[in-house]
Amino acid sequence: MSEAAATPRERYRSQVRAEIKQHAWAQIADAGASALSLNAIAKRLGMSGPALYRYFAGRDELITELIRDAYRSLADTFHAAAADGADVTALAHALRDWALTDPQRYFLVYGTPVPGYHAPDDVTGITQEIMGVLLDACATLPDGATAAVPFDAHLAAHRQWADPHPAPSAALRRALAFWTRLHGALSLELAGHFTGMGFDPARLYAAELDELTGAARPGA
Repeated sequence: MSEAAATPRERYRSQVRAEIKQHAWAQIADAGASALSLNAIAKRLGMSGPALYRYFAGRDELITELIRDAYRSLADTFHAAAADGADVTALAHALRDWALTDPQRYFLVYGTPVPGYHAPDDVTGITQEIMGVLLDACATLPDGATAAVPFDAHLAAHRQWADPHPAPSAALRRALAFWTRLHGALSLELAGHFTGMGFDPARLYAAELDELTGAARPGA
């Protein structure tokens, strides 16, 4: 339903839900997602705890909305970059820019899991969408593999790397190498672990990226 077609009550409900999420992000920035408190948010909004539960059934539903928004934001960022013809290097820099723009959003989806919380299947679907864009870019790197293969197809054929399962495709190996190494560098940077080490984290990230792309070229 478009915003113009929504009733005043629906628009009000949407506005209150947005305000609740804004306060939730502020709480996460102060104390982390595990300390998220709907009662504290209700107090900040000047409403009772039971009143807030009319907008979110509980903590897990609110966390799910925040995680869904975060993943959707990154997926949209990747899709926009891909529409501009972005290669894996451009996607990697888009990932870093997205993370630096809002570190708390990054840590909610790629940091320590929230104790007792399990994301629903539709959230997992967005993560596969993100990886699918990266796989498409990795499939065009110069080692002879040029055809993009859907992420589900890769995983269906290569659920495990141990015998007797086949080795994962070159594109999947590259995509996972990008994902693990670049997220490793990003997580350490955003958590402040490079502070005082006397080097520029952006240059380290770029060096990791150069090595990953170089490793994919014949003779590298």
